[in-house]
Amino acid sequence: MKRWICALLLLAVLGALGCSKKSEPPAAEGNPAPDFTVNDLSGKQVQLASTRGKVVLVNFWATWCPPCREEIPSMMKLNQAMQGKNFQMLAISIDEGGRDAVLQFFQQSGAQLPALLDTDGKISRRYGTTGVPETFIVDKKGIIRKKVVGGMDWSHPEVIQFLEQMMQEK
Repeated sequence: MKRWICALLLLAVLGALGCSKKSEPPAAEGNPAPDFTVNDLSGKQVQLASTRGKVVLVNFWATWCPPCREEIPSMMKLNQAMQGKNFQMLAISIDEGGRDAVLQFFQQSGAQLPALLDTDGKISRRYGTTGVPETFIVDKKGIIRKKVVGGMDWSHPEVIQFLEQMMQEK
């Protein structure tokens, strides 16, 4: 009787494993970047998959975050330096105030970024962010090449050189 119960339990476990849905790999260097579709400030939907073929900087930030505020000028300089190149910046705001909070911040600070809205935190959870700012550099094939936790100077020549090298890769 014990063998029969053990055999049934084993079959149940194996069956559950065989029918289980494969989970997406975590957002980590070397793994595919989890796809997402999110609205920008004008309400237009932006999908990460539509940027395939470009090097993409995916930055999670918030208007209330001091390190985010500190790195925004360098992000603006980087975005300007990359104009017309095979590059896309996606600055994903996690502000609960959504569009209004971001627009007010941009108006008061003079900042301007290609901002997207993750007010429910769905995308940041998918990426497993632990705070803001947190940035993922995605290559032209959609693979995360670099993860940066915390703020940094995005306009530093070494950063630009790294991104330009990635743009040259096939």
